Amino acid sequence: MDTTDLQLIALLRQNARTPVALLAKRLGVSRGTVTNRIRKLEDDGVLVGYTVLLRPDAETQRITAWMSITVEGNQTREVISHLLGEPGVAGLHDTNGRWDLLAELRAPHLGELAAVLERVRLIKGIAGTETSIHLQTYKIS
Repeated sequence: MDTTDLQLIALLRQNARTPVALLAKRLGVSRGTVTNRIRKLEDDGVLVGYTVLLRPDAETQRITAWMSITVEGNQTREVISHLLGEPGVAGLHDTNGRWDLLAELRAPHLGELAAVLERVRLIKGIAGTETSIHLQTYKIS
């Protein structure tokens, strides 16, 4: 990847629906160049998909929580494997410090969040957890 590819990716991160003509103008290249670079980035597996971002208050029937997880001994890979298969885990991050992993949990209501917490806590290799419910977002980058 060169500078143009990196700039293109940055523009697509801001708005993946930006028209090719506008991307070309901002990058100072032709529309064909932008189209070819996007296709190549997709073919190479650099761009793996496009998504929709919602304002946090747009999904009023969704609870988000953050679970900090401590893993026993050398079982991180096994724990990650189980967490990636848990439908209530929307994101999983490796961290440093007191906690080994940070999981973003999503559920339609508190009862389902409780079920997700119970399933996660029963995963072999998890030594401890601490969960905080997401109340409000002040900035989205």
